[in-house]
Amino acid sequence: MKGTTCASGRTVLKLTATALIAGLGLAACSQTEAVYPEDKRYRGMNQGDYRMVKPGQSERERETIFGQGGLFGGGGDDKDQGGGTGIGVNAWLWRASLDTVAFMPLVSADPFGGVIITDWYADPATPGERFKANVFILGRELRADGVKVNVFRQVRDPMGNWADAPVAPGVGGEMEDAVLTRARQLRIASNEG
Repeated sequence: MKGTTCASGRTVLKLTATALIAGLGLAACSQTEAVYPEDKRYRGMNQGDYRMVKPGQSERERETIFGQGGLFGGGGDDKDQGGGTGIGVNAWLWRASLDTVAFMPLVSADPFGGVIITDWYADPATPGERFKANVFILGRELRADGVKVNVFRQVRDPMGNWADAPVAPGVGGEMEDAVLTRARQLRIASNEG
């Protein structure tokens, strides 16, 4: 019987120690509000929000460990750049690119990655050749180098099969210029309206 009493004593000791540790842990959490020294760098923040605000800096611009854009790149004010629409690229360049290749069938259009891929398009006036274009929008700013267009051409051989052929120099550049011109028109129209 002596062995069971000893085992019961150890169990009681373990339970008592566990209850004591849990009680101390709960007692340490009983303070309902943390007290911090006053520091003017932490002005205008909610309790628990301790990011530093520099003089002359708005609450929106305060420092975070992830930088100005935050963890997922949001938080920047891109309205003046046409990028504040929730898409990953410049909205005017995106819309202008879609308008420019609207006569071609689309295979893929990714507004977050800024990629538009068209399917092959054959002009009825020249049935022996067809074209395809890939449009890349390279950023959130409306800039002359913000769009890149790759054009591909195929011609029909005597057997009726399509074969790759060179594209006339400057065709991609002409399409880029058309996109930029349309983007400028869209931006001017949005500023007037």
